[in-house]
Amino acid sequence: MNNRALGKLPKGWGGLTYDWSSDQRVFKGMPWNKAMMWIFLLSDTFIFCSVLVSYMTVRVSTAVSWPDPSVVFGLEVFGTSVPLLLIAIMTFVLISSSGTMAIAVKYGYEKNRKLCAIFLLLTAIGGATFVGMQAFEWTKLIVHEGIRPWANPFGAEQFGAFFFMITGFHGTHVSIGVIFLLIMARKTWRGDFDRGRKGFFTNVTSNYRAIEIMGLYWHFVDLVWVLIFAFFYLW
Repeated sequence: MNNRALGKLPKGWGGLTYDWSSDQRVFKGMPWNKAMMWIFLLSDTFIFCSVLVSYMTVRVSTAVSWPDPSVVFGLEVFGTSVPLLLIAIMTFVLISSSGTMAIAVKYGYEKNRKLCAIFLLLTAIGGATFVGMQAFEWTKLIVHEGIRPWANPFGAEQFGAFFFMITGFHGTHVSIGVIFLLIMARKTWRGDFDRGRKGFFTNVTSNYRAIEIMGLYWHFVDLVWVLIFAFFYLW
């Protein structure tokens, strides 16, 4: 009996080729939907990193002075401009939603559908609040400050293009996440995962693993915002 029949991989390149062939699953023991989420997050990481590296390259190479974030993103409270106040609140809300998502995953493992659904809903509320505050920030910059993707009264013109592209791309991810969180909360509350009900679009049996996969996506979105906060608002 050969090595393949015994379940052992050949040595060298032959083993690598065989492992990635259609005869054997590459991610042994990992469900396909979880593996696909990891692959998606990896590809999304390359996109965000490319954009951030491009932003940093343009910023250090431009001859025109870059706007001061504490001035551009200041929020006026009782006649006093507080630097980065809105951004700090947005960051706190999004990071807190990451905590509620982790609790939802915990209750999903325990198959406590009501508490799991409640914390999924709280996470969605946190994400929607973040998007709402981001819309307020955009309105303030566009209407009151006069910042455009092609113009910027505070300094380098590239500032507006990178700001709206990076925050808009991230905000789109958060908005999509909120939609799926609401769907997951509804499915959890009505017991779809307990009964193994098939999905409307996929026709695949549902289970609580979907909550964990949703958690991977949401934690990724939170992590990306931490990088954006550090490189765009603090630098």
